[in-house]
Amino acid sequence: MAPEVKGVLFDLDGTLADTAGDMAGVLNAMLVERGKPPLAVTDMRNHVSQGSAALLHLGFGVTVHDDGFTTLRDDFLNRYRDNLCNATVLFAGVAKVLDALDAKRIPWGIVTNKPGFLTEPLLAALQIKRRCACIISGDTFAERKPHPMPIQQACAALGCAPGEVVYVGDAHGDVKAAHAAGARAVVALYGYIDPARHNPDKWRADGYVRTPDELPALLFGNSARPPS
Repeated sequence: MAPEVKGVLFDLDGTLADTAGDMAGVLNAMLVERGKPPLAVTDMRNHVSQGSAALLHLGFGVTVHDDGFTTLRDDFLNRYRDNLCNATVLFAGVAKVLDALDAKRIPWGIVTNKPGFLTEPLLAALQIKRRCACIISGDTFAERKPHPMPIQQACAALGCAPGEVVYVGDAHGDVKAAHAAGARAVVALYGYIDPARHNPDKWRADGYVRTPDELPALLFGNSARPPS
């Protein structure tokens, strides 16, 4: 991947960490308490990258404009805060990617739409917070992805020009934000992408990986093409 990669940024949910189990567990607890049947984790998994609003819409049929949404959202976030890392783990292979970046002295960081009061404790629980060169959450600035500002600010924090940075994410908005910021975008196909609703081939990303293990070769050596 040319030019040389001098910094790497990651989305959190669905890219760096598999958070679906904990978020699904919170939603199901809320559903059962309200007399509704629980949902299968597989049915919720591909909605996790869109955050609590998407999960609450899936479970309760509400939107951000409906009466009662704020109460449900606050309940969800408070419960999730208390159950951040029961089942959550780094995706298999991610630890090796971070080790490779550290070994090459390439700074890396997080840019997520997850609010900071959830992001930082989760990274601490995963024992990677102190290794991050920057952590930008959904409420760090007035704008959040797909606005380019968070990625632009993260590039500055890494000490890199945007064109020297690769952003890895699992949503179309991640690609849009990276390109608008002047960075390159790699799609984590192993993440929370619903094939019934999204076609990553059309996102015009700069690279695609099916597993985290493919990232080092893409970043430092071989290029990657969209899957056929």
